[in-house]
Amino acid sequence: MKNVYTRRLAVQGLLTLITIISGVATTAAGPIADAYRDRANRIIDAAMTSDDAYKKLQFLCDDIGHRICGSEALDRAIKWASDELRRDGMSNVHTEPVEVIKWVRGRESCEMIAPRREAMVMLGLGKSVGTPAGGITAPVVVVADEEELENLGDGAKGKIVLFNNPMPPYDHEKGSGYGHSVRFRTNGARLAAEKGAVACLIRSVTAHSLRTPHTGTMNYKDAPVQIPAAAVSVEDAEAIARMTRRGIEVVLKVKMDAKNHGPAMSANVIGELPGSTHPEQIVVIGGHIDSWDVGQGAHDDGGGCIMAMAAVKLLKDLGLQPKRTIRVVLWTGEEIGLYGGKQYAKDHADELANHVAALESDSGAFAPRGYGVDCKDKVRMKVAADQLRDILTLTGKFGASDVSEGHGAPDVSPLKPEGVIVMGHMVEGATYFDYHHTPADTIDKVNQVELRQNVALMATVAYVLADMPQRLGEND
Repeated sequence: MKNVYTRRLAVQGLLTLITIISGVATTAAGPIADAYRDRANRIIDAAMTSDDAYKKLQFLCDDIGHRICGSEALDRAIKWASDELRRDGMSNVHTEPVEVIKWVRGRESCEMIAPRREAMVMLGLGKSVGTPAGGITAPVVVVADEEELENLGDGAKGKIVLFNNPMPPYDHEKGSGYGHSVRFRTNGARLAAEKGAVACLIRSVTAHSLRTPHTGTMNYKDAPVQIPAAAVSVEDAEAIARMTRRGIEVVLKVKMDAKNHGPAMSANVIGELPGSTHPEQIVVIGGHIDSWDVGQGAHDDGGGCIMAMAAVKLLKDLGLQPKRTIRVVLWTGEEIGLYGGKQYAKDHADELANHVAALESDSGAFAPRGYGVDCKDKVRMKVAADQLRDILTLTGKFGASDVSEGHGAPDVSPLKPEGVIVMGHMVEGATYFDYHHTPADTIDKVNQVELRQNVALMATVAYVLADMPQRLGEND
Protein backbone atom coordinates (compact mmCIF):
# COMPACT_ATOMS: atom_id res chain seq x y z
CA MET A 1 0.00 0.00 0.00
CA LYS A 2 1.38 3.38 -0.95
CA ASN A 3 2.12 5.84 1.76
CA VAL A 4 -0.69 8.41 2.06
CA TYR A 5 1.79 11.27 1.78
CA THR A 6 3.15 9.90 -1.50
CA ARG A 7 -0.38 9.77 -2.90
CA ARG A 8 -1.07 13.30 -1.69
CA LEU A 9 2.06 14.64 -3.42
CA ALA A 10 1.09 12.85 -6.62
CA VAL A 11 -2.36 14.46 -6.54
CA GLN A 12 -0.86 17.89 -5.89
CA GLY A 13 1.49 17.41 -8.83
CA LEU A 14 -1.43 16.54 -11.10
CA LEU A 15 -3.37 19.60 -9.98
CA THR A 16 -0.37 21.82 -10.64
CA LEU A 17 -0.01 20.37 -14.13
CA ILE A 18 -3.69 21.01 -14.85
CA THR A 19 -3.32 24.59 -13.65
CA ILE A 20 -0.34 25.19 -15.93
CA ILE A 21 -2.11 23.68 -18.92
CA SER A 22 -5.15 25.88 -18.28
CA GLY A 23 -2.92 28.92 -18.44
CA VAL A 24 -3.61 30.07 -14.89
CA ALA A 25 -0.32 31.08 -13.25
CA THR A 26 -0.91 30.36 -9.56
CA THR A 27 1.00 28.61 -6.81
CA ALA A 28 -0.13 26.28 -4.03
CA ALA A 29 0.54 28.98 -1.45
CA GLY A 30 -2.10 31.55 -0.56
CA PRO A 31 -1.91 35.16 0.62
CA ILE A 32 -0.91 34.31 4.19
CA ALA A 33 2.07 32.17 3.19
CA ASP A 34 3.18 34.68 0.55
CA ALA A 35 3.34 37.43 3.16
CA TYR A 36 5.47 35.37 5.56
CA ARG A 37 7.77 33.40 3.28
CA ASP A 38 10.96 35.32 4.03
CA ARG A 39 10.40 35.29 7.80
CA ALA A 40 9.43 31.63 7.75
CA ASN A 41 12.64 30.76 5.91
CA ARG A 42 14.64 32.64 8.55
CA ILE A 43 12.88 30.71 11.31
CA ILE A 44 13.39 27.35 9.61
CA ASP A 45 17.05 28.00 8.79
CA ALA A 46 17.76 29.05 12.38
CA ALA A 47 15.92 26.05 13.84
CA MET A 48 17.76 23.59 11.62
CA THR A 49 21.16 24.83 12.82
CA SER A 50 20.36 25.08 16.53
CA ASP A 51 21.18 22.57 19.27
CA ASP A 52 19.10 24.43 21.87
CA ALA A 53 16.16 22.02 21.82
CA TYR A 54 18.27 18.88 22.12
CA LYS A 55 20.34 20.35 24.96
CA LYS A 56 17.16 21.26 26.83
CA LEU A 57 15.67 17.81 26.25
CA GLN A 58 18.90 16.16 27.35
CA PHE A 59 18.84 18.01 30.67
CA LEU A 60 15.17 17.22 31.24
CA CYS A 61 15.65 13.52 30.45
CA ASP A 62 19.12 12.70 31.75
CA ASP A 63 19.52 15.16 34.62
CA ILE A 64 15.94 15.11 35.94
CA GLY A 65 14.49 11.89 34.52
CA HIS A 66 10.91 10.65 34.67
CA ARG A 67 8.40 13.00 36.28
CA ILE A 68 5.30 11.40 37.76
CA CYS A 69 2.76 13.55 39.59
CA GLY A 70 3.60 14.25 43.20
CA SER A 71 7.28 13.43 42.78
CA GLU A 72 10.32 15.52 43.63
CA ALA A 73 11.49 15.02 40.04
CA LEU A 74 8.39 16.76 38.69
CA ASP A 75 8.91 19.63 41.13
CA ARG A 76 12.50 19.93 39.89
CA ALA A 77 11.35 19.92 36.27
CA ILE A 78 8.82 22.68 36.93
CA LYS A 79 11.44 24.87 38.60
CA TRP A 80 13.99 24.16 35.87
CA ALA A 81 11.53 25.01 33.09
CA SER A 82 10.55 28.26 34.82
CA ASP A 83 14.19 29.25 35.27
CA GLU A 84 14.98 28.32 31.68
CA LEU A 85 12.17 30.46 30.29
CA ARG A 86 13.47 33.40 32.32
CA ARG A 87 17.02 32.82 31.07
CA ASP A 88 15.68 32.81 27.52
CA GLY A 89 14.15 36.24 28.04
CA MET A 90 10.47 35.38 28.29
CA SER A 91 8.05 37.68 30.09
CA ASN A 92 5.44 36.97 32.77
CA VAL A 93 7.14 33.70 33.72
CA HIS A 94 5.31 32.10 36.62
CA THR A 95 3.70 28.91 37.86
CA GLU A 96 0.03 28.33 38.56
CA PRO A 97 -0.91 25.81 41.27
CA VAL A 98 -2.73 22.64 40.30
CA GLU A 99 -4.04 19.98 42.67
CA VAL A 100 -3.17 16.53 41.34
CA ILE A 101 -3.20 12.95 42.60
CA LYS A 102 -0.09 11.33 44.02
CA TRP A 103 0.11 7.64 43.13
CA VAL A 104 3.20 5.62 44.06
CA ARG A 105 3.98 2.35 42.29
CA GLY A 106 6.21 0.74 44.88
CA ARG A 107 7.56 -2.76 44.35
CA GLU A 108 5.64 -5.09 42.07
CA SER A 109 5.96 -8.49 40.45
CA CYS A 110 4.05 -11.09 38.53
CA GLU A 111 5.08 -14.75 38.57
CA MET A 112 3.58 -17.74 36.83
CA ILE A 113 3.21 -20.50 39.46
CA ALA A 114 1.66 -23.17 37.23
CA PRO A 115 2.04 -25.03 34.94
CA ARG A 116 5.66 -23.97 35.60
CA ARG A 117 7.42 -21.15 37.41
CA GLU A 118 8.48 -18.13 35.39
CA ALA A 119 8.65 -14.39 36.05
CA MET A 120 6.24 -12.34 33.93
CA VAL A 121 7.03 -8.77 32.85
CA MET A 122 4.48 -6.28 34.15
CA LEU A 123 3.80 -2.67 35.08
CA GLY A 124 1.02 -1.63 37.44
CA LEU A 125 -1.53 0.78 36.01
CA GLY A 126 -1.70 4.30 37.36
CA LYS A 127 -4.18 4.83 40.22
CA SER A 128 -4.49 1.06 40.81
CA VAL A 129 -4.77 -0.20 44.35
CA GLY A 130 -2.15 -2.64 45.57
CA THR A 131 -2.48 -6.26 46.54
CA PRO A 132 -2.42 -7.64 50.08
CA ALA A 133 1.12 -7.93 51.46
CA GLY A 134 1.38 -11.58 50.43
CA GLY A 135 0.09 -10.90 46.93
CA ILE A 136 -2.79 -12.51 45.07
CA THR A 137 -2.42 -16.05 43.74
CA ALA A 138 -5.19 -17.26 41.45
CA PRO A 139 -5.92 -18.98 38.13
CA VAL A 140 -6.15 -16.81 35.03
CA VAL A 141 -9.12 -16.57 32.70
CA VAL A 142 -8.42 -14.92 29.32
CA VAL A 143 -10.97 -12.83 27.42
CA ALA A 144 -10.64 -10.75 24.27
CA ASP A 145 -13.32 -8.18 25.02
CA GLU A 146 -16.41 -7.23 27.00
CA GLU A 147 -18.59 -9.78 25.22
CA GLU A 148 -16.32 -12.68 26.13
CA LEU A 149 -16.20 -11.48 29.72
CA GLU A 150 -19.99 -11.35 29.83
CA ASN A 151 -20.26 -14.83 28.33
CA LEU A 152 -18.17 -16.26 31.20
CA GLY A 153 -21.05 -15.84 33.60
CA ASP A 154 -19.54 -16.77 36.99
CA GLY A 155 -16.36 -18.03 35.33
CA ALA A 156 -14.32 -15.01 36.41
CA LYS A 157 -15.21 -15.27 40.10
CA GLY A 158 -12.12 -15.66 42.26
CA LYS A 159 -9.81 -15.49 39.25
CA ILE A 160 -7.44 -13.06 37.57
CA VAL A 161 -8.97 -11.72 34.36
CA LEU A 162 -6.55 -11.08 31.49
CA PHE A 163 -7.86 -8.87 28.68
CA ASN A 164 -5.90 -10.08 25.66
CA ASN A 165 -7.09 -7.57 23.07
CA PRO A 166 -4.48 -6.89 20.35
CA MET A 167 -3.80 -3.36 19.17
CA PRO A 168 -3.83 -3.36 15.35
CA PRO A 169 -0.65 -2.59 13.38
CA TYR A 170 -0.16 1.07 12.53
CA ASP A 171 -1.93 2.20 9.38
CA HIS A 172 -0.91 5.44 7.67
CA GLU A 173 -4.52 6.18 6.79
CA LYS A 174 -6.36 4.94 9.89
CA GLY A 175 -3.66 5.60 12.47
CA SER A 176 -2.73 3.48 15.48
CA GLY A 177 -6.02 2.09 16.77
CA TYR A 178 -4.98 3.25 20.24
CA GLY A 179 -8.36 4.76 21.06
CA HIS A 180 -10.07 1.43 20.45
CA SER A 181 -7.62 -0.76 22.34
CA VAL A 182 -6.96 1.44 25.37
CA ARG A 183 -10.46 0.97 26.79
CA PHE A 184 -9.39 -2.20 28.60
CA ARG A 185 -6.58 -0.34 30.35
CA THR A 186 -9.06 2.31 31.45
CA ASN A 187 -12.08 0.18 32.33
CA GLY A 188 -10.82 -3.41 32.64
CA ALA A 189 -10.49 -3.55 36.41
CA ARG A 190 -13.99 -2.21 36.97
CA LEU A 191 -15.50 -4.65 34.47
CA ALA A 192 -13.59 -7.61 35.91
CA ALA A 193 -14.50 -6.73 39.50
CA GLU A 194 -18.19 -6.73 38.55
CA LYS A 195 -17.76 -10.40 37.61
CA GLY A 196 -16.05 -11.28 40.90
CA ALA A 197 -12.43 -11.24 39.68
CA VAL A 198 -9.67 -10.69 42.25
CA ALA A 199 -7.26 -8.88 39.90
CA CYS A 200 -7.10 -7.58 36.35
CA LEU A 201 -4.30 -7.81 33.81
CA ILE A 202 -4.29 -6.27 30.36
CA ARG A 203 -2.23 -6.95 27.27
CA SER A 204 0.01 -3.88 26.86
CA VAL A 205 -1.44 -1.32 24.48
CA THR A 206 1.03 -1.60 21.61
CA ALA A 207 1.25 -3.34 18.26
CA HIS A 208 4.98 -4.02 18.56
CA SER A 209 6.78 -5.43 21.58
CA LEU A 210 10.16 -6.68 22.70
CA ARG A 211 8.61 -8.02 25.89
CA THR A 212 8.20 -4.46 27.11
CA PRO A 213 5.18 -3.62 29.30
CA HIS A 214 3.24 -0.37 28.82
CA THR A 215 1.67 1.42 31.78
CA GLY A 216 -1.01 4.13 31.79
CA THR A 217 -3.85 5.37 33.91
CA MET A 218 -6.99 3.46 34.81
CA ASN A 219 -10.26 4.44 36.50
CA TYR A 220 -12.45 2.71 39.04
CA LYS A 221 -15.17 5.36 38.68
CA ASP A 222 -17.81 4.47 41.27
CA ALA A 223 -16.96 0.76 41.47
CA PRO A 224 -17.88 -0.64 44.92
CA VAL A 225 -14.98 -3.11 44.73
CA GLN A 226 -11.51 -2.04 43.61
CA ILE A 227 -9.13 -4.74 42.43
CA PRO A 228 -5.43 -4.40 41.44
CA ALA A 229 -4.73 -3.76 37.76
CA ALA A 230 -1.52 -4.12 35.76
CA ALA A 231 -0.26 -4.52 32.20
CA VAL A 232 1.76 -7.51 31.04
CA SER A 233 3.85 -7.68 27.90
CA VAL A 234 2.33 -8.75 24.59
CA GLU A 235 4.50 -11.87 24.63
CA ASP A 236 3.40 -12.94 28.09
CA ALA A 237 -0.26 -12.24 27.33
CA GLU A 238 -0.02 -14.40 24.22
CA ALA A 239 1.75 -17.21 26.08
CA ILE A 240 -0.93 -17.31 28.76
CA ALA A 241 -3.67 -17.23 26.11
CA ARG A 242 -2.12 -20.09 24.15
CA MET A 243 -1.92 -22.31 27.21
CA THR A 244 -5.46 -21.62 28.38
CA ARG A 245 -6.81 -22.35 24.88
CA ARG A 246 -5.21 -25.80 25.20
CA GLY A 247 -7.01 -26.39 28.48
CA ILE A 248 -3.94 -25.77 30.66
CA GLU A 249 -4.66 -23.94 33.89
CA VAL A 250 -2.31 -20.97 34.34
CA VAL A 251 -1.88 -19.73 37.90
CA LEU A 252 -0.25 -16.37 38.59
CA LYS A 253 0.97 -14.64 41.73
CA VAL A 254 0.68 -10.84 41.51
CA LYS A 255 2.23 -8.55 44.12
CA MET A 256 1.81 -4.77 44.02
CA ASP A 257 2.70 -2.19 46.65
CA ALA A 258 0.84 0.48 44.66
CA LYS A 259 -0.89 3.11 46.76
CA ASN A 260 -2.91 6.24 46.17
CA HIS A 261 -1.70 8.94 48.54
CA GLY A 262 -4.48 11.40 47.79
CA PRO A 263 -4.18 15.02 46.67
CA ALA A 264 -0.82 16.69 46.09
CA MET A 265 0.16 20.07 44.75
CA SER A 266 1.87 20.63 41.41
CA ALA A 267 1.87 23.52 38.92
CA ASN A 268 1.51 24.58 35.31
CA VAL A 269 4.44 26.60 33.95
CA ILE A 270 3.71 29.81 32.02
CA GLY A 271 5.99 32.09 30.00
CA GLU A 272 5.25 34.61 27.25
CA LEU A 273 6.66 36.33 24.20
CA PRO A 274 4.53 39.50 24.38
CA GLY A 275 2.68 40.82 21.35
CA SER A 276 3.54 44.24 20.00
CA THR A 277 0.07 45.39 18.92
CA HIS A 278 -2.51 43.11 20.53
CA PRO A 279 -0.76 41.64 23.58
CA GLU A 280 -4.12 40.67 25.07
CA GLN A 281 -4.70 38.22 22.21
CA ILE A 282 -3.00 34.91 22.88
CA VAL A 283 -1.66 31.97 20.92
CA VAL A 284 -0.92 29.10 23.34
CA ILE A 285 1.78 26.52 22.55
CA GLY A 286 3.04 23.75 24.81
CA GLY A 287 3.11 20.18 26.07
CA HIS A 288 2.69 18.37 29.39
CA ILE A 289 5.68 18.34 31.70
CA ASP A 290 4.72 15.30 33.79
CA SER A 291 5.41 11.75 32.64
CA TRP A 292 5.07 8.20 33.89
CA ASP A 293 7.55 6.81 36.41
CA VAL A 294 9.39 4.64 33.89
CA GLY A 295 11.77 5.67 31.12
CA GLN A 296 12.50 9.39 30.79
CA GLY A 297 9.32 10.75 29.25
CA ALA A 298 11.34 11.82 26.21
CA HIS A 299 8.66 11.46 23.54
CA ASP A 300 5.77 11.62 26.04
CA ASP A 301 5.95 14.50 26.52
CA GLY A 302 9.35 16.01 27.10
CA GLY A 303 9.68 16.62 23.37
CA GLY A 304 6.45 18.61 23.25
CA CYS A 305 7.52 20.86 26.14
CA ILE A 306 10.95 21.46 24.64
CA MET A 307 9.54 22.28 21.18
CA ALA A 308 7.51 25.12 22.70
CA MET A 309 10.35 26.42 24.86
CA ALA A 310 12.82 26.33 21.98
CA ALA A 311 10.31 27.90 19.57
CA VAL A 312 9.81 31.09 21.58
CA LYS A 313 13.54 31.40 22.29
CA LEU A 314 14.21 31.11 18.57
CA LEU A 315 11.73 33.87 17.73
CA LYS A 316 13.13 36.16 20.41
CA ASP A 317 16.72 35.56 19.29
CA LEU A 318 15.70 36.40 15.70
CA GLY A 319 14.02 39.62 16.85
CA LEU A 320 10.64 38.44 15.52
CA GLN A 321 8.03 39.92 17.83
CA PRO A 322 4.51 39.07 16.62
CA LYS A 323 1.52 41.35 16.97
CA ARG A 324 -0.16 38.96 19.42
CA THR A 325 1.28 37.22 22.48
CA ILE A 326 2.66 33.70 22.21
CA ARG A 327 2.17 31.96 25.55
CA VAL A 328 4.08 28.81 26.45
CA VAL A 329 2.13 26.53 28.77
CA LEU A 330 3.67 23.37 30.22
CA TRP A 331 0.75 21.52 31.73
CA THR A 332 1.06 19.23 34.73
CA GLY A 333 -0.89 16.12 35.65
CA GLU A 334 -1.87 15.05 32.13
CA GLU A 335 -0.99 11.40 32.55
CA ILE A 336 -3.00 10.94 35.71
CA GLY A 337 -6.10 12.78 34.45
CA LEU A 338 -5.65 16.10 32.55
CA TYR A 339 -5.44 18.02 35.80
CA GLY A 340 -3.29 20.82 34.44
CA GLY A 341 -5.35 21.31 31.29
CA LYS A 342 -8.61 21.46 33.22
CA GLN A 343 -7.17 23.88 35.78
CA TYR A 344 -5.78 26.16 33.06
CA ALA A 345 -9.25 26.44 31.52
CA LYS A 346 -10.66 27.48 34.91
CA ASP A 347 -7.84 29.87 35.79
CA HIS A 348 -8.04 31.68 32.45
CA ALA A 349 -11.80 31.57 31.88
CA ASP A 350 -12.04 35.37 31.74
CA GLU A 351 -9.55 35.64 28.86
CA LEU A 352 -10.48 32.62 26.74
CA ALA A 353 -12.35 34.85 24.31
CA ASN A 354 -8.94 36.33 23.50
CA HIS A 355 -7.31 32.94 22.90
CA VAL A 356 -6.71 32.95 19.17
CA ALA A 357 -5.57 29.32 19.19
CA ALA A 358 -4.20 26.73 21.60
CA LEU A 359 -1.90 24.04 20.28
CA GLU A 360 -0.18 21.17 22.01
CA SER A 361 2.39 18.60 20.99
CA ASP A 362 1.70 15.27 22.73
CA SER A 363 2.39 12.66 20.07
CA GLY A 364 6.16 12.38 20.29
CA ALA A 365 9.06 14.18 18.64
CA PHE A 366 9.15 12.15 15.44
CA ALA A 367 9.19 13.67 11.95
CA PRO A 368 6.58 16.48 11.86
CA ARG A 369 3.55 16.16 9.60
CA GLY A 370 1.33 19.18 10.32
CA TYR A 371 -1.58 20.02 12.58
CA GLY A 372 -4.97 18.77 13.60
CA VAL A 373 -7.52 21.52 14.19
CA ASP A 374 -10.82 21.48 16.05
CA CYS A 375 -13.39 23.97 17.30
CA LYS A 376 -16.91 23.89 18.71
CA ASP A 377 -17.93 26.21 15.87
CA LYS A 378 -17.51 24.00 12.80
CA VAL A 379 -17.65 26.96 10.41
CA ARG A 380 -14.70 28.57 12.16
CA MET A 381 -12.93 25.21 12.17
CA LYS A 382 -13.28 24.93 8.39
CA VAL A 383 -11.96 28.46 7.88
CA ALA A 384 -9.06 27.76 10.26
CA ALA A 385 -8.23 24.52 8.45
CA ASP A 386 -8.03 26.31 5.11
CA GLN A 387 -5.83 29.03 6.61
CA LEU A 388 -3.53 26.37 8.08
CA ARG A 389 -3.25 24.63 4.71
CA ASP A 390 -2.02 27.94 3.33
CA ILE A 391 0.41 28.49 6.24
CA LEU A 392 1.80 24.96 6.07
CA THR A 393 3.00 25.47 2.51
CA LEU A 394 5.82 27.29 4.32
CA THR A 395 6.95 24.09 6.04
CA GLY A 396 6.18 21.61 3.27
CA LYS A 397 9.87 21.43 2.40
CA PHE A 398 10.34 18.95 5.28
CA GLY A 399 7.01 17.18 4.93
CA ALA A 400 4.96 19.16 7.46
CA SER A 401 1.97 20.21 5.37
CA ASP A 402 -0.98 18.06 6.49
CA VAL A 403 -4.11 19.43 8.14
CA SER A 404 -6.60 17.13 9.85
CA GLU A 405 -10.01 18.53 10.77
CA GLY A 406 -11.73 17.55 14.01
CA HIS A 407 -8.56 16.66 15.93
CA GLY A 408 -6.94 18.58 18.78
CA ALA A 409 -4.78 17.42 21.70
CA PRO A 410 -5.40 16.37 25.33
CA ASP A 411 -4.45 19.39 27.46
CA VAL A 412 -6.08 21.93 25.14
CA SER A 413 -9.29 19.90 24.88
CA PRO A 414 -10.91 21.63 27.93
CA LEU A 415 -10.69 24.89 25.94
CA LYS A 416 -12.77 23.60 23.04
CA PRO A 417 -16.16 23.87 24.83
CA GLU A 418 -15.31 27.52 25.48
CA GLY A 419 -15.01 28.24 21.75
CA VAL A 420 -11.22 28.23 21.48
CA ILE A 421 -9.68 26.80 18.30
CA VAL A 422 -7.53 23.90 19.52
CA MET A 423 -4.74 22.25 17.57
CA GLY A 424 -2.71 19.06 17.82
CA HIS A 425 0.89 18.97 16.58
CA MET A 426 1.02 15.93 14.28
CA VAL A 427 4.08 13.75 13.71
CA GLU A 428 4.88 10.47 11.97
CA GLY A 429 3.18 7.99 14.27
CA ALA A 430 4.35 4.59 13.03
CA THR A 431 6.63 3.87 16.01
CA TYR A 432 5.27 6.10 18.79
CA PHE A 433 3.42 3.28 20.53
CA ASP A 434 6.54 1.13 20.52
CA TYR A 435 7.82 3.38 23.34
CA HIS A 436 4.66 4.94 24.79
CA HIS A 437 4.48 4.65 28.62
CA THR A 438 7.44 2.26 28.79
CA PRO A 439 10.97 2.18 30.21
CA ALA A 440 12.11 2.59 26.59
CA ASP A 441 10.82 6.17 26.25
CA THR A 442 14.31 7.64 26.49
CA ILE A 443 16.17 10.42 24.70
CA ASP A 444 18.19 8.04 22.50
CA LYS A 445 14.90 7.39 20.65
CA VAL A 446 14.71 11.06 19.64
CA ASN A 447 16.25 12.00 16.28
CA GLN A 448 17.98 15.38 16.57
CA VAL A 449 17.15 16.45 13.01
CA GLU A 450 13.48 15.60 13.49
CA LEU A 451 13.44 17.51 16.78
CA ARG A 452 14.79 20.57 14.96
CA GLN A 453 12.12 20.19 12.29
CA ASN A 454 9.44 20.10 14.98
CA VAL A 455 10.78 23.31 16.49
CA ALA A 456 10.82 24.87 13.02
CA LEU A 457 7.20 23.87 12.44
CA MET A 458 5.92 25.04 15.80
CA ALA A 459 7.86 28.32 15.72
CA THR A 460 6.71 29.12 12.18
CA VAL A 461 3.05 28.33 12.79
CA ALA A 462 2.94 30.06 16.18
CA TYR A 463 4.56 33.19 14.75
CA VAL A 464 2.22 33.42 11.75
CA LEU A 465 -0.89 32.78 13.86
CA ALA A 466 0.22 35.47 16.30
CA ASP A 467 1.09 38.00 13.60
CA MET A 468 -1.27 37.62 10.63
CA PRO A 469 -3.86 40.39 10.13
CA GLN A 470 -6.96 38.29 10.87
CA ARG A 471 -7.49 35.89 13.74
CA LEU A 472 -7.33 32.21 12.95
CA GLY A 473 -10.78 31.03 11.89
CA GLU A 474 -11.92 34.47 10.75
CA ASN A 475 -12.20 35.62 7.16
CA ASP A 476 -10.68 38.90 6.04
